[in-house]
Amino acid sequence: MKKYVLGCVGLLVLVLVAVGIGGCASYNGLVTKSTKVDEAWAQVQNVYQRRADLIPNLVATVSGAANFEKSTLTEITDARASVGRVVLDAAKAPADAAKLEEFQQAQGRLSSALSRLLVVIERYPDLKATAAFRDLQAQLEGAENRITVERQKFNEMAQRYNADVRQFPNVLFAGVMGFHTKPYFTAKEGADTPPKVQFDFNKPAPAKP
Repeated sequence: MKKYVLGCVGLLVLVLVAVGIGGCASYNGLVTKSTKVDEAWAQVQNVYQRRADLIPNLVATVSGAANFEKSTLTEITDARASVGRVVLDAAKAPADAAKLEEFQQAQGRLSSALSRLLVVIERYPDLKATAAFRDLQAQLEGAENRITVERQKFNEMAQRYNADVRQFPNVLFAGVMGFHTKPYFTAKEGADTPPKVQFDFNKPAPAKP
């Protein structure tokens, strides 16, 4: 009887040790992947902020053009302000899908306003002659490309982390240790292609049918 009890105790100890080792391994792996998601999120915030920082210079440059549509400038200024009202931790990936969706929608409104502004700018070919405008063109192109790249990287890191959270044996420990799946950017139609920032005023207008 005594040997039986000792055997059971020994087996229980081995099980607890195995669970402890498995839990530690799961914890360390999830910490590593969660950190990578946070790092990717910080880069997303950086590139979006870089674009937002270009907007005042763009507005100041184009507003100098004679009779430029003030409503267009107001629209892009308001869109930029709406982005600033969506406050998210720059160092930690959001855990709330609704908050990330709000952020995405605000950034989408700014993208749309920026696209409309660029269409209007095409009516003012004299703007192309300014060095400030040419510099903004190059910077906006770079910003849009980096946004696309960093969003894709963030989604990849978040998806890898989420897969790990759901896999065995991590699924046994993740919730208890505070690890939960993270939301990521949802794909929109054409989201894999950055908006084209093109200021080519030398092309003749297309012939009307």
